[in-house]
Amino acid sequence: MTIATILSAHTADRAVNMISPDLFGRYPDPQSMMKASLKDLGRIIRPCGTYNRKAAFLKNASRMLVERFSSEIPQSMEDLTSLPGVSRKTANVILSVCFGINEGVVVDTHIMRVTQRLGLSRQKVANKIEQELMEQLSRDKWYDYARLIGAHGRRTCTAKKPACTACAVNSMCPYAQLNA
Repeated sequence: MTIATILSAHTADRAVNMISPDLFGRYPDPQSMMKASLKDLGRIIRPCGTYNRKAAFLKNASRMLVERFSSEIPQSMEDLTSLPGVSRKTANVILSVCFGINEGVVVDTHIMRVTQRLGLSRQKVANKIEQELMEQLSRDKWYDYARLIGAHGRRTCTAKKPACTACAVNSMCPYAQLNA
């Protein structure tokens, strides 16, 4: 999960899903991935974009997992974000999905866009949007908000052609009202 989440930065899920069988078939654990050549990792993960940088993240994060965390995924924001390629967003995904820990709200491009359109934040930076959402939503809703709003942003409230007329919340949405 950690490796797939690192790979998912700035790329479509389908690219990660496409390369995962080959990557994890060759390197099924942190011990084997830390020993992989950057060239081979880069070749495998090329469809995910920024593959040279991500290959280094995978190799170095795997090394840290082995050496610092006994090959176990850490369960704190501080430890997770110490891993190369793991941002706060990535750590929030891992903590909520793998461990059921709501440390923060996942804010990706879809969640950011819908949150702004709904008028819940005017911020332009993911971390600031996350902080505002954490103040507005009860902690037990953070994971569900990100999951539902992210799906809504991928399916209905898309970047280029939002389907405002088909949107279930268009009556509450300032963006939909302006574009009616």
